[in-house]
Amino acid sequence: MLLTLTWAAERGIEIGPLFLRFYQMFFFIGFLGGFYLMKRYFQKEGIKQETLDNLLVYTVLATIVGARLGHVFFYDWAYYKMNIIEIFMPWKGGLASHGAAIVIPLTLYYFSRKNLKEIKYGFLWLMDRIVIAVALAGALIRLGNFTNSEIYGDPVNHPTETVFMRPVLDYFDSYFSNAIKKTEFKANGNYMATDSLNLPEYEMNIIPAEGVSIGAVQSRLEVHMMPLFNFQSRDNRHIYIPEDSYFSPNGENGYKLIMYGIPRFPSQLFEAAGYFVIFLLLLVLGEKGQLNHRGRIFGIFLILIFGFRIAVEFLKANQKQFETAMDFNMGQILSLPLVIIGFYLVINSLRANS
Repeated sequence: MLLTLTWAAERGIEIGPLFLRFYQMFFFIGFLGGFYLMKRYFQKEGIKQETLDNLLVYTVLATIVGARLGHVFFYDWAYYKMNIIEIFMPWKGGLASHGAAIVIPLTLYYFSRKNLKEIKYGFLWLMDRIVIAVALAGALIRLGNFTNSEIYGDPVNHPTETVFMRPVLDYFDSYFSNAIKKTEFKANGNYMATDSLNLPEYEMNIIPAEGVSIGAVQSRLEVHMMPLFNFQSRDNRHIYIPEDSYFSPNGENGYKLIMYGIPRFPSQLFEAAGYFVIFLLLLVLGEKGQLNHRGRIFGIFLILIFGFRIAVEFLKANQKQFETAMDFNMGQILSLPLVIIGFYLVINSLRANS
């Protein structure tokens, strides 16, 4: 029984002249939640507020810089080496969590040497606590990825299948806004069977721009829309328009077209749920005394978060074209060393307390 979710919501809300993305809100809520969690740990140990405020600044900067550099060097160096200045424009391109996973510990090692000089409050003491907050932030950031219609899963028929229509609407806004005033998609409950998937059927309803005839829009459909949408790569494709498609009248000044969506795993939601469960587990372990064993919570975090990441990557569409020829994608390759480090930390903490 398929119940296809159609995700076509806006990526954010307008507040006066500003457009605030939901991703940014989740990002902020993640850091805010982490701040209050760390405040609790710092107050319990009698560490002054100023140190916590400095920690927040270090962590935010390390996250943004590390995630940006991770995307640049792990996923898109071929582009950025020709466009160096765009490295410093995080709103162009993307972020990669593995870069943050490298830069955050390095930055916090420096922070702990500078601000937590007592042996009791060293680097591992700090990391054991901050990774609990990071797990929560990771869950919220993946929810933000869902609202952005990015980092989605492979095409599949599944009880959670989702058609991401927001990227399609973005294409219409970018390429066809001079001919089409308004575009909407409506699922009609039918499906078209193919060799690999059952594709959910949609009515695409449009209102042409003023002065544009339906014949001109039909010409755009055949010459531009079909090649654009039908011949996208498997990892970027969201709709299929049959070759014999045509617009027909649909109410006052409107026209409709039958087309089909490409259903996908909502892998962002899978990851968000997994990271939230890991957050709860780490939180409980901390309350049960595991924070007294230096490096143990940090190690468990690395094993669970990046072990789960390796598993869920098998369900996800490739982020970059070069990954299509790889047996294991870049996310999995970068996760494996972090899992190994996690096992080392856990084993070392067990030996220290044996």
